[in-house]
Amino acid sequence: MLAREADPLTVRTHTSEQSHDPVWGDDEGAFRAVARNVSTRYVAYAIDAALGVVMLPFNLAHLGKPLYGLWILTASLTTSFALLDLGYSGSSVRFIARYRALRDREGLNQILSTLFVVYSGIGASVLCAALIMSGSLDTVFKINPADVSTSRYVLLIISGYIAVRFSFSVYGGVIVGFQRYHVNNVISIITSVAVAAVNVAALMAGAGLVGLVASTTAVRIVGLFLYRRAAHRVFPALSIRIHDFSRQRLREVSGFSVYMLLFDLGCKLNFSSDTLVLGAFLGTPAVALWAPAQRLTELLTKLSNQLNDALFPHVVESDTARRTDRLRSTFIQGTQLSLAMAIPLAGGVAIVAHPLIRAWVGPSFSQTATILQMLAALVVLRAGNSTSSTILKGAGEHKRLTAYVAVTGVGNLALSIALVKPYGMVGVAIGTVLPIVIMSMVATFPTACRRVGVPLSRAFREAVWPALWPAVVLVVCLKLTESLGPPRLIVIGAKLLIAGVLYELLFFGVAVGRDARQKYIRKFRELIPRPLLFRAAKALVATR
Repeated sequence: MLAREADPLTVRTHTSEQSHDPVWGDDEGAFRAVARNVSTRYVAYAIDAALGVVMLPFNLAHLGKPLYGLWILTASLTTSFALLDLGYSGSSVRFIARYRALRDREGLNQILSTLFVVYSGIGASVLCAALIMSGSLDTVFKINPADVSTSRYVLLIISGYIAVRFSFSVYGGVIVGFQRYHVNNVISIITSVAVAAVNVAALMAGAGLVGLVASTTAVRIVGLFLYRRAAHRVFPALSIRIHDFSRQRLREVSGFSVYMLLFDLGCKLNFSSDTLVLGAFLGTPAVALWAPAQRLTELLTKLSNQLNDALFPHVVESDTARRTDRLRSTFIQGTQLSLAMAIPLAGGVAIVAHPLIRAWVGPSFSQTATILQMLAALVVLRAGNSTSSTILKGAGEHKRLTAYVAVTGVGNLALSIALVKPYGMVGVAIGTVLPIVIMSMVATFPTACRRVGVPLSRAFREAVWPALWPAVVLVVCLKLTESLGPPRLIVIGAKLLIAGVLYELLFFGVAVGRDARQKYIRKFRELIPRPLLFRAAKALVATR
């Protein structure tokens, strides 16, 4: 008889009690930490989504399509600076979590001091690269001659913020490595709301694009200092000193980060090159049409992938302990839950794409709806493979995963360039979707199955099918209510909410099975603090 597989959300302890260490801060049960981190991240993304829905048409109305497209194009250029990270951000979380588990204060501070020096050098490189790029913007992209100086100022301002953010990223890494995502989430919410408020104030006051970018960037820089303060509270023994830079620590971290660099490069080719291809071949108006679909799909991707980000340290620990049973459970449950989040979100958006785009940014963006449908379907596929990628990255298969992503990225860029002329934006979307579909089906998912010892048929039956078949109720509900109510965002949102709730009820109530449903119920009960339950019971008795 097979042994009962371990619960992937239980890592260090099966209790929810916390302990405090004056050096390492609070420690707590893994499930409570994951639930709090993921839930607050969803709150942050929900707020970002609400702000995005309001701010995009507001900015379009005040700036106009050409200037707004210029802003998006210039900001897209700065995303390439993320490659200068050299993979250290993903590597740092791994080593911070490892040294915390070892309770090696000196080693951890040496890691952080070394990364701070490295990131400061990267920040200086960003400024140099931005200065070089600013002189050739009008020769690479189709920019109105009157807007060339504006694009240069915007590029330099955003690049200056990115340079500072690189140096401060070690503080965010401490918070993540100590499993305190919720702290980052709270700071992110505060920063996002403040940026939106300053955005509105700047445009209402008549500020141009340069003034808008400068004022909102200043707010974001203030937010970086909040991360620094939070890191010292999370890790009271935190001490970053330049003279603690260590070549030995640098070699240690770089041995993993080089593969994360290649992985990030492949991801950028997959998901950030489309705007550049459109800007180079079709100009900024096409970028403006593409932007709403890209913005929505980026949000949908983030919303459906938070569980896997939170599970990454657990995968590393399970692989270190050679607990294949934990990896197997993580793979099955993570894939299942990721799809159960992505299908009602991205699948629902794909179904209502045309009325959604018309209500959001107007009928002149009709082409955007088709792009949104294609990219939203891709979000579902990516969600189905996100746990596979987490398993491969954290369980010793990061080299193979990097190769998969690199091949996919090159294929994406080549196809997008080949198809943009004959098919326009649709061709770019096809160039994005097709390589990911092929690589996911023939490489990433099957390799993860082999790594955890699960036959492909079982993986589909237990991880994919329970989340897939309840989508029937989602499609039927949205199609039946298609003609009901005025075509307004609030009405469309209500339809998506109702359809999504029906899907989740069917998924958790029927599809997952009785044993899994009871386990989920037990885990959610653990999230309610016992004192709260005691007070609630006492109040109930007092009313009788």
